[in-house]
Amino acid sequence: MNGKQNDKRTDKMELAEENFEKVYQLGMSYHKSCAGCAQCAVAALLEVLDMENDDVFKAASGLSGGIGLSTNGSCGAFTGGALVIGLLFGRDIDDFLSPMAAMTSYDLVKELRDYFMAEFGSCCCADIQKKLVGRSFNLRDPEDAAAFVTHEMHDHCARVVGKGTRKTLEIITEHWKRQ
Repeated sequence: MNGKQNDKRTDKMELAEENFEKVYQLGMSYHKSCAGCAQCAVAALLEVLDMENDDVFKAASGLSGGIGLSTNGSCGAFTGGALVIGLLFGRDIDDFLSPMAAMTSYDLVKELRDYFMAEFGSCCCADIQKKLVGRSFNLRDPEDAAAFVTHEMHDHCARVVGKGTRKTLEIITEHWKRQ
């Protein structure tokens, strides 16, 4: 279903507690085997939500490592979660002229942002790296990229992806319950 959202989804759904653990484990596993925190978050969330959307997955590819591996932008786990929230609750092109049509996605992404601020002290990739191991890494510099590996950042980032995807799924589920 290239680029199409799975139409079998309902507007409301309750997910069992094991799905929160499943999305956490999938996010971590995908990051450890595939890298690309934003795409790993999107892939884990879409899988647990039983959705397919190649376009959203592909769009997430440039968002990893703090946007384009710069580490100066938002964490890919955060942006990947925000993309899936937008996919589910964002305004459609037909509502483009109505700013209020986007309020649900704004509110839910803000909730995810607040979680990242509380859990990691920031939504910025470099800041999260500093919190985790005391420094950040320029992923475009070969020496820093090697230090990233030495500091086991791949595993640290995998846990951030896992936590971020679990929180995103909790936010989505809680919103469906309130509807």
